Amino acid sequence: MDLDELFAKTPEEPLTQLCKQDLDPLSVEELEARIEALEGEIVRVRKKLDGAVTHRKAADELFKR
Repeated sequence: MDLDELFAKTPEEPLTQLCKQDLDPLSVEELEARIEALEGEIVRVRKKLDGAVTHRKAADELFKR
């Protein structure tokens, strides 16, 4: 996936802001907390993705795509 696909078209989108934030002023503790939060978000997104894939498979089976 191209990084441009991840970033929104408008600069005020949260993902765009997050990925462009300067990390230099953050302390070690702040960086560790950020990593923990991002890892939690990855888990949440993966669960949503798994559910969507399962739902799609069920629909495909139902309608014999």
